[in-house]
Amino acid sequence: MPSIRYPQRIVCLAAEAPEILHRLGAFDRIVGVSGFARRPEAVKGLPKVGGFAQPDVERVLALRPDLVITISDIQAEAAAALIKQGVPVLALNPHRLEDVWRNILVIGGAIGAQRQAELLVASLQAELAAIPLLQPLPRRPRVFFEEWPDPLVSGIGWVGDLVRAVGGEDLFPELADQPKAEGRVVTPEAVAAREPEVVLASWCGKPADLEAIRRRPAWQRTPAVRGGHIYEISSDLVLQTGPSLIEGARLIYQKLLEATTC
Repeated sequence: MPSIRYPQRIVCLAAEAPEILHRLGAFDRIVGVSGFARRPEAVKGLPKVGGFAQPDVERVLALRPDLVITISDIQAEAAAALIKQGVPVLALNPHRLEDVWRNILVIGGAIGAQRQAELLVASLQAELAAIPLLQPLPRRPRVFFEEWPDPLVSGIGWVGDLVRAVGGEDLFPELADQPKAEGRVVTPEAVAAREPEVVLASWCGKPADLEAIRRRPAWQRTPAVRGGHIYEISSDLVLQTGPSLIEGARLIYQKLLEATTC
């Protein structure tokens, strides 16, 4: 069987990729990361190659990568520029939770760690399934996940999948397959009409203003505002598709438990 030389110099434009590679035992192959990468702690010591939407292609090239991992169509321009320079690019674009699991397997296959990836996915799936079992929620609360305030954007599909997995009901399930944010824009009035019992806010790139959410005129009669069940969930834990999604799912569950048992 012919030998295969797997990538040894990896640049992660996907902020979640360092955590995945760490869990696969390949963190030592990373030579550069996105400025948005936060996990594991050791990413702080790695060279940064710019932001999410506009990574610095010249910085990436200077690191002589034999693989670059991108995430989202937002990074398509950078991916194309790197490909034109002859750099292998693994371009991922998840929308649902199934895509998250599949992407881990794809990364594992690309670096020669397929078995480790399979074990990691199985472990993460088991952890997620176990979250609501210790104390099942008394009912499925209606949950609005707010990804952005203006325009008002409902959460991407994998977030709705997490909400359902831990016992909640996604307020806009019909939008779950919309990959782009503009496809998930809703009005405050449409949200209010569905009477959310819990609002989870995660504004990518900046802190959520919970007080501004509470003051929205259209929402004053919603169960979420009247019951005080408006919470922030860190975008690092729910809007980046790495193993930390499980921690994000636990936080979602804790908020739903609080809202349905208080």
